[in-house]
Amino acid sequence: MYTFVLLLHSWLRWAALVAGVGATMAAFTDRAQTAGLGRSDRWGLALMAALDLQMLLGLLLYLVLSPTMEAIRQNFGAAMQDRVARFWAVEHISMMLMAVILVHVGRVLARKAKTPEARRTRLLVCFGIATLAMIAATPWPGMSNGRPLFRF
Repeated sequence: MYTFVLLLHSWLRWAALVAGVGATMAAFTDRAQTAGLGRSDRWGLALMAALDLQMLLGLLLYLVLSPTMEAIRQNFGAAMQDRVARFWAVEHISMMLMAVILVHVGRVLARKAKTPEARRTRLLVCFGIATLAMIAATPWPGMSNGRPLFRF
């Protein structure tokens, strides 16, 4: 079960990153005058769905399935002294949770915007920061906490 969920989580990150870049670019270029008609709304929905599923799989790994997290929870104080363990225990989950929250908040704020320009700005800021957080919290190969780009 662990291997399957980890594989899904790993591959879904690409959909989330593509949706994050797509939603940010759509918010930057979208000129729709009403909510729900523009590309930014479709990209934002795809981003939100990808992140929600990523979060569900990530929490399943974090709280139930991951042997790494089980070892970290056994001695959390010592794990905070190790930067790789700290990345998985705190930094990765915190930044990804922040990205999920920003996407949801951005979509709500955009719906409440009075003008199309305010809507675009809110989406651009929230989606942009969320995408940067996802990029920063991804365990890229070559980093001390790095993982392969594609798991098989």
